[in-house]
Amino acid sequence: MIEFVDVALLVLLAITGVTIIRLRNLFAAVMMAGIYSLLSAALFVVMDAVDVAFTEAAVGAGISTVLMLGTLALVGHQEKKPRRPAIVPLFVVLVTGGILVYGTSQMPPFGHADNPIHQHVAPYYLEESEHDIEIPNVVTSVLSSYRGYDTMGETAVVFTAMVGVLLLLARGPLPRRVLLGGEWRTVRPGTTREELRAEAAHALDADGSDGDGSGGTTPGSPGSEDIVGEQGGKHG
Repeated sequence: MIEFVDVALLVLLAITGVTIIRLRNLFAAVMMAGIYSLLSAALFVVMDAVDVAFTEAAVGAGISTVLMLGTLALVGHQEKKPRRPAIVPLFVVLVTGGILVYGTSQMPPFGHADNPIHQHVAPYYLEESEHDIEIPNVVTSVLSSYRGYDTMGETAVVFTAMVGVLLLLARGPLPRRVLLGGEWRTVRPGTTREELRAEAAHALDADGSDGDGSGGTTPGSPGSEDIVGEQGGKHG
């Protein structure tokens, strides 16, 4: 059963990777990259690497996805089609992949009881962890005590990354250029989002006036689009 789950996850990873390569919509590519990280975390869980799975899920599927979505808000969602085939990057990837596969060919078989990793500290952890730490779960005792400094470092990395994301998403000053009414415009320093929306609403009302003072916007006009592209908010 475990082998079936491993094969299924590897097949899903391969399909997701190929899909990411073929996508031209960057938003869809970011979503698929998040799914790839989540599948990797699931594979790590099946391989009993719970701590690595936690880090992959938090940083790969969570924080990295948020950062890439924030980047797309500034650069757009559509990738330009290359004019020439990317032969050199494909060659580099194939050579690098071949080297990595060759490097793993000399590794001991996965899961064998006589592997070197099982002949060092693993027997001591299994036999003495409950006596030393008084915790019945061996993985918990290893992460919380034997590898306490390593775990603390991993936790610090995740915490620092989350703080960085929160700072990036904070309602700070506007960037120098924003998407306003379908056009990129330079914003003067100190301009608030409320002032920018009011200015955009005034311009839209003036442009959409039908001559009887109604000041409404016509369907399909810039008033129905995002006023501030980097926030994705609608003009109410």
